[in-house]
Amino acid sequence: MTPRRSEAGFTLVEVMVSLLIFGMIAAAGVAILSFSVRAQGTTGARLDDMAALTRTVSILSADLAQARNRSARDEAGSVLPAFVGESGSGVAPMLRFVRAGWSNLDGAPRASLQKVAYQVQDSTLQRIAYPMVDGAQPLPPAALMTRVRQVGLRYRIGGAWSDRWDGATGVPLPDALELRVQRDDGTLFRQLFLVGSGYVPTPDQPRAPG
Repeated sequence: MTPRRSEAGFTLVEVMVSLLIFGMIAAAGVAILSFSVRAQGTTGARLDDMAALTRTVSILSADLAQARNRSARDEAGSVLPAFVGESGSGVAPMLRFVRAGWSNLDGAPRASLQKVAYQVQDSTLQRIAYPMVDGAQPLPPAALMTRVRQVGLRYRIGGAWSDRWDGATGVPLPDALELRVQRDDGTLFRQLFLVGSGYVPTPDQPRAPG
């Protein structure tokens, strides 16, 4: 009789070892992919935060630099001071004043002055603009920065700081404004702005409270 040749193939142990190695490689690939996705999401969120911060500083510095001594009237017709500022986000609006330099892009019959206000609503820092300085209803608020826990404001005049401003001292506009923003993650941002000067500051980097 002719002897039978050994049949070629893999043993069960070899198959199991191969499957184990393949599973480990697949698990490592999934872990690397998951880490990359999370890192991309974190980086994207951080970039969005930096963009929102830069946008907020640019808009607020432009508004404050163009602040003008011009009283306004609210929707009820009551006269408001040219510049009204509260101590922070506990009051809405926390800041309201009249600025110049409003571009008349649509050719509407109006002046180049604009009344603007700032408030924090639902953890979002918002800017409110009015189509007219006197008696007009506000336009829909524009969101500037989200995840805002608290905002603090101070006003400087004659070398001293005040927590509120309404022009009661006879000076319609402060010399400078200090903005402090605390985010939900504890990050603290502080920026100084000159009022009515045309100066546009460079934003400081956010820093953690120490």
